[in-house]
Amino acid sequence: MTGQSRLPLALTLLLTVFVVGTIGYVALGFSVLDAAYQTVTTVATVGFREVRPLDDAGKIFTIVLILFGVGTALYTFSVVLESLIEGDLMELLGRRRMERQIDAMRGHVIVCGWGRVGRAIAEELTASGMELVAVDLDPSRFGNGSWASVLGDATEDRVLEQAGVAHARALVAALDTDAGNLFVTVSARALRPDLFIVARARVEASEEKLRRAGADRVVNPQSIGGARIAAFVLQPHVTEFLDVVMHDRDLEFRLEEVAVPDGSAIAGETIRSAQLRDRTGALVLALRELDGTFATNPSPDTTIQQGQVLIAIGTSTELEALSRAVETRA
Repeated sequence: MTGQSRLPLALTLLLTVFVVGTIGYVALGFSVLDAAYQTVTTVATVGFREVRPLDDAGKIFTIVLILFGVGTALYTFSVVLESLIEGDLMELLGRRRMERQIDAMRGHVIVCGWGRVGRAIAEELTASGMELVAVDLDPSRFGNGSWASVLGDATEDRVLEQAGVAHARALVAALDTDAGNLFVTVSARALRPDLFIVARARVEASEEKLRRAGADRVVNPQSIGGARIAAFVLQPHVTEFLDVVMHDRDLEFRLEEVAVPDGSAIAGETIRSAQLRDRTGALVLALRELDGTFATNPSPDTTIQQGQVLIAIGTSTELEALSRAVETRA
């Protein structure tokens, strides 16, 4: 048994010795305060003289109290000490184990701010098989979750480095304040100029500031929530279909983006000549051009260029086949 598991028993035994000793001395003619004092000094072996002279019965009782009480006190002291050391040691070992786990991560996502929005983001990411590191100032927010975590201020470079920003795929700034998210964005961009950063904005006026600070995408949950509610009112079936395709892990079909890398086997070909639909079964719904604009429902004669991103729908097998089809030529 660990020290922490034995602590309740040890404290109960010590309390029992104190109560029995006090009652015993009261029975020998001591006042309640004198009896409690005599019990404590006897069990603690501090060497003070008796509060009042003891007769033979009192001496025998004191001997018995010393034999049982001193042993119980020493046992309780050792258990308390063990619990303190054990707790600090376990915390230290857990922290070191967490640090090694984060150091070994590659391509993970850092979520700064472990409130309701941060936890919702984490659930979606982990459902997709993505590793992540949570960062927050409040240790109680982490609870008993299975996510790797760093306790600290996400606006500090040191904390972001502990979270593995050097090897992260992306960072989400989801603190409770726009000012905090602005500082996180600036710090992360300075540490990793190529890092993909998504920042949360609470008010519309902060969105442009976050973009100027270096955020690749800025999300206003309130605005998105309002637009989604309106979409359900206007086009409920279309909205629900997109929602299911994007978030339902049990659905056979899903949407996915596939980047066309440098030296891709299909770069320079048209959608028709590449025969993506025939070869993979996936349907290309849109192309994201190099300037960031979207070409929706592209013509079969549209030329595929490296650096573009294909937005496609299909089964997992079809989308994997599409990813292989756009790979770099051997």
